[in-house]
Amino acid sequence: MPLTESQKKANTKYREKSIKRIPLDVQKEKYEKIKMAAEAAGESINGYIKKAVDQRMEQDCKK
Repeated sequence: MPLTESQKKANTKYREKSIKRIPLDVQKEKYEKIKMAAEAAGESINGYIKKAVDQRMEQDCKK
């Protein structure tokens, strides 16, 4: 079911208020490795990268 105009506006307002984009450039070969690893884990590429960042931050904060 497509989103209504009010739902689209609400989504846009939420993203503007709560989401910050982080551009990430990687070489094509690295992207393919990340993609394969994410698929093997049953995750999206975005989710896979977010999880890796969370794990690294948790590890670094324990030091």
